Amino acid sequence: MAFEPPQRLVRALGELPETARETQWLGQLPELAEKALERRGVEAQRVSAPGGRSSLVLLVRYADGTPAALKLAPPGARPDRELAALAHWGGFGSVRVLDSRHHADDGALLLERLHPEVSLRSLPEAKALLEACGTLRRLWVEPPAGHVFETVAERTAAQCEVLRSAPPEARALADTAMALREELTALPGEQLLLHGNFRQGKVLAGERAPWLTVGPDPLVGERAYDLARLVRDRLEDQVATSAGAAGARRRVNKLADSLEVDRDRLRGWTVFRAVESGSRALAAGRRRDAELLLEFAAWL
Repeated sequence: MAFEPPQRLVRALGELPETARETQWLGQLPELAEKALERRGVEAQRVSAPGGRSSLVLLVRYADGTPAALKLAPPGARPDRELAALAHWGGFGSVRVLDSRHHADDGALLLERLHPEVSLRSLPEAKALLEACGTLRRLWVEPPAGHVFETVAERTAAQCEVLRSAPPEARALADTAMALREELTALPGEQLLLHGNFRQGKVLAGERAPWLTVGPDPLVGERAYDLARLVRDRLEDQVATSAGAAGARRRVNKLADSLEVDRDRLRGWTVFRAVESGSRALAAGRRRDAELLLEFAAWL
């Protein structure tokens, strides 16, 4: 099929350190998509737009008209780990895998069709957070024996490379974030399967369940790390309110109490993840995003 990859995907892949490999994958994407469709015996309808920042999703259908979605991601995104997490959840709180037989051939995932245009972001804030917490409760389970997932300690150790090279304007926050990470990983804690990239936009409306999560970047560790990304959801709205720092701290406490997570650990991971994301945004030239993230982290 002939198509242009969504610009969000093109821009995001261009920010990665291994740009050459990702650019090569983008160039091969139409051919890869055709082969993946043929292997699974499904027909493409259209590209899901605006799409994600790390993969291409094609809305497809079987010969009998049954809808599905075909997801293609570059090798660096480790789609094998996504498959392993989705298979372990078995559709409980997450999108269901329809066919994993050919995954090793091309890394593509054939998934049940959700409603990509309807996420939790379409709900009022209070209702969205309530549904998000309910979804997370379903995902936090023991990982499978002999799992292939990295740990929170491993992932955040690699992320510290970005923080060590933070520019002067973010230096103090970067040092604080790394100190918090050292404290939080000093003692072994929970070892649960985590979504890794959970936020309101990653929870879509479905048919067999009202809300199901998609797009995990799975790892193993404590719940506070997973919840930390949700804390800063709808960040521009939070910054625009008059509540400021007090409102941000109330949000941390409310989410921690709702899911029985330690408040201080959630605050620590929220700071770390916001500063790490802000530092990456600075490095990529996305100054507006970086300023919002670093301002939010400073409030906590």
